[in-house]
Amino acid sequence: MKKWTKHKKQVSLFFAMGAVASVLAIFTIHPVFGSLERNNENYYTLTLNDVVIGQVSSLDGIQEMLLEEKSKVASEQEGLTIVKADFEYTAEHKIFASTTSERELKKNMREVLQKGTVTFNQKAYTVKINQFTVTLASKEDVVELLNAAKEKYDTNNEYQVELVADSARELNVMTTEMVKVSKSESDSPNVSSAMINAGICTVTDELSYGETNIEDVYTEGLVELSFADTVEVIESYVKDDEVTPLSEAIDLVTKDKEKNKIYEVKSGDSLSVIAENYNTTVDNLVAINENIDNADSVIRVGDELTVTVPEPELSVITKEEKMYNEEYQAETQYIDNDSWYTTEQVVRQEASTGERNVIAVVTSRNGEETGREIIHEEIIKESQPAIIERGTKTPPTYIKPISGGTFTSGFKMRWGRQHKGVDWACPIGTAVKASSAGTVVSAGWVSGYGYCVTISHSDGRQTRYAHLSKILASVGQSVSQGEKIALSGNTGRSTGPHVHFEIIINGTQVDPMKYLE
Repeated sequence: MKKWTKHKKQVSLFFAMGAVASVLAIFTIHPVFGSLERNNENYYTLTLNDVVIGQVSSLDGIQEMLLEEKSKVASEQEGLTIVKADFEYTAEHKIFASTTSERELKKNMREVLQKGTVTFNQKAYTVKINQFTVTLASKEDVVELLNAAKEKYDTNNEYQVELVADSARELNVMTTEMVKVSKSESDSPNVSSAMINAGICTVTDELSYGETNIEDVYTEGLVELSFADTVEVIESYVKDDEVTPLSEAIDLVTKDKEKNKIYEVKSGDSLSVIAENYNTTVDNLVAINENIDNADSVIRVGDELTVTVPEPELSVITKEEKMYNEEYQAETQYIDNDSWYTTEQVVRQEASTGERNVIAVVTSRNGEETGREIIHEEIIKESQPAIIERGTKTPPTYIKPISGGTFTSGFKMRWGRQHKGVDWACPIGTAVKASSAGTVVSAGWVSGYGYCVTISHSDGRQTRYAHLSKILASVGQSVSQGEKIALSGNTGRSTGPHVHFEIIINGTQVDPMKYLE
């Protein structure tokens, strides 16, 4: 007997319909019916959503029949309806076989499609704030939610939230609407409102001061309010249990939650200081920062750390105009001196404190001040600036005078007296190099030091190299940084082969380790 191979084909059908004034049905079916039929295949088993719905001798008309039944099922629903219709069939050759009647096939199709139907009855509005979403029952609820987010910073209710269509985006079944905030009409008619851009809404008063008194141009209170986060409002259809009650939504959006932010380390910071400033512990900082090994880890200016701060889902930016009297300091003035090093400066005039009345715009995020801009001032007493003369030349640098070696003694009390330099043990004959560019001022035998070289540098400092075995530089010679000037040894008062190194400032030895790069 001839054996025939079974062929299995699949067509996925998706149907979606939104109920606005009437039911609209949209269908898409891949045109495979009939075209995949083979002359030696005359028997087809049909499966819909993994359920066998019948057997037929031809695929002709099956596509139209399925679309018709899908339309009927969809028309029976209210709201947005999704009808699952995953269609499959297997083809084979049979001489004798029974088939399903058209009436029975339609009945089976309908029963399976009805079981695969999901209907979203509730028209709703989803508020999207960055990655956070909450769904409300009406536009009025959305407006009330957004008003609740700003009301603690707008105690006089000067600003109201309106919803407007975003004309910059293409319209589809899910219409996106943006948020607009406008100032109350009870205020000055000259106040203008600006439309929100990606969730940020602003209103500003333009002030012109001229020669008028400061009180005449002062507008006390809130002059601008905006949302710091992107806000989108999307019309949608959802199941009844997916709508959040307004009171719960307000709690979700307005109550503070712990959120991560990046903090840049500043001068004077330590892990304990940062932890205290952010009301947390050093252990918590270590836990949330992978680059911190433990509580004793060193942090440097410019490092970035993750810290947690209490913040609501929707942050509010406010700008308030304030008038006050304050002492002030005029900006320091500098006189550059190209013949001085940058380490040198002299105060030519001491600063004096002044007094002024000012109008300032104070910017805050969720009630915490983030910036202050003075937009008008009235000087009562002039402040005299500090005048400082400062150098512009880059000072010389200092390097370790040998490569390698073992550090054996520092700048400290030793054997009852001050050790005036540092020592590195090294084999006799190790190259000794100039720590910085300069001029050799002495080279020879010095009691206690043995063979010794002293170099004077352009910043007035000197370096000394002692207990040498051989001197390679001569008095008056100019040497560059890193140039070989001697060989190490064990001469003078020495307990073993090593190099003794000093840095001398104003005739006094200082700790060299504080100056070496």
